[in-house]
Amino acid sequence: MSETLSQTRPVATSTGMLSGFWYPGPRSSELPRGVLRAITLLEVPLAVGRDTEGRAFALADLCPHRAMPLSFGRVSGSVVECCYHGWQFEGQTGQCRAIPSLVEGANVKVERIAARSYRCAERDGTIWIYLPDTEARRDEAPAAPELPVFSERYKATHLAVEFPSDVDQGVLGLLDPAHGPYVHQSWYWRSAHKLRDKEKTFEPIPNGFRMAPHAPSANSAAYKLLGVYGQPVTTTIDFVLPNQRTEVIRCGRLWFSNRTTVTPIRRDLCRLDFWAAWNLFRWVPFVTPVFRAFARRFIAQDQRNMERQAVGLRYVSGQGSGQGQQQGPQMILVGDADRQARWYFELKEALVRSRLTGAPMAHPLPGPVTLRWRT
Repeated sequence: MSETLSQTRPVATSTGMLSGFWYPGPRSSELPRGVLRAITLLEVPLAVGRDTEGRAFALADLCPHRAMPLSFGRVSGSVVECCYHGWQFEGQTGQCRAIPSLVEGANVKVERIAARSYRCAERDGTIWIYLPDTEARRDEAPAAPELPVFSERYKATHLAVEFPSDVDQGVLGLLDPAHGPYVHQSWYWRSAHKLRDKEKTFEPIPNGFRMAPHAPSANSAAYKLLGVYGQPVTTTIDFVLPNQRTEVIRCGRLWFSNRTTVTPIRRDLCRLDFWAAWNLFRWVPFVTPVFRAFARRFIAQDQRNMERQAVGLRYVSGQGSGQGQQQGPQMILVGDADRQARWYFELKEALVRSRLTGAPMAHPLPGPVTLRWRT
């Protein structure tokens, strides 16, 4: 079969969510000491809190006694107390510490009772939660993600929105280089009337791929602003499983760094988080609120696009694969503009296969690859 035909065949997708990774939870500022919050990640209900020493923790939002959500309880020192019968669980470990109804000498081994606990780490003003892969032969948690910064003094911000989508469609939006002129129609971004040929080189990195350092797009006004510094500008973009796109722009000693993630809350609902940090234009008055206004509009355009796509996905999504995993829609992935989407699905398949067999992960990119498209 020719390369052209093979690239236009429908590609079966799944809405499979990948555990064994860190996912962003609530913002640190949203979780003061002694507070519990109910959240959901990957359809896992969690009670996230902060003990009176300031340490964040996450427990399965389910008391093992009568299935009462622990998020309805309260934090007392380092423990969470269930609102139903007062059972107490250590926030950091989930270990049961007290069952008030037991009389002295009761033949109950309290130390054998526990609520499931999850690792937490605070990075970039966000509480990250590690959701382990229970089916993997080994599950060693790596370091929690952290936005790269390149100076001691810088400005930073964060934005988040939710949209109705499975995680695959959300991640494909991060990887898609061709939608910009149509979804992000703005004076400061490239126009559909100013399409240009693009050529970028990609290389494999662990669990993902990198767009090698290159000059930023010449048909985007947002990048042209960097010309005021009179320094060469380079951009490097990484994607790593399960859901992270990180971009670093360097201009001499100046820099701009951002990371975007798409986190599945449910199979049909995701949250997009965007973090950014920079030491560019620090002399400009109100630079942070101005940047936030532009970023909010940009993200809202993606959000609206995903809401529109969700209408069509309701009609084409499969009814199930017979193995408990919901089947996603078939898609026609065309040319180099959609090659990153193919790599994403191939990476997911390779990772799952490696975890099940214990064999090293076979990366879909054997080495550097140059792609060409118009945008």
